[in-house]
Amino acid sequence: MKQVSKSQFKPRSLEYFRVVEQTGEELVITDHGRPVAKVIPYREDAEERLLALRETVLRYERPLDSAVDEDEWESAR
Repeated sequence: MKQVSKSQFKPRSLEYFRVVEQTGEELVITDHGRPVAKVIPYREDAEERLLALRETVLRYERPLDSAVDEDEWESAR
């Protein structure tokens, strides 16, 4: 993964964006040697977005039951 300082990135940002877009390689922007931001290529992939949620629901026994009591629901109106 390529790294570039903020001072190098600022005047050549469009060039760096094009490189990320064309190569698909990520770019880390640093400030005094410390990573502060990452530029990654945009990918439109619904399956990839859902991967972060996979296995986050450990157990859901009654999916059709309301999570809010009916009295609470009425009072919230």
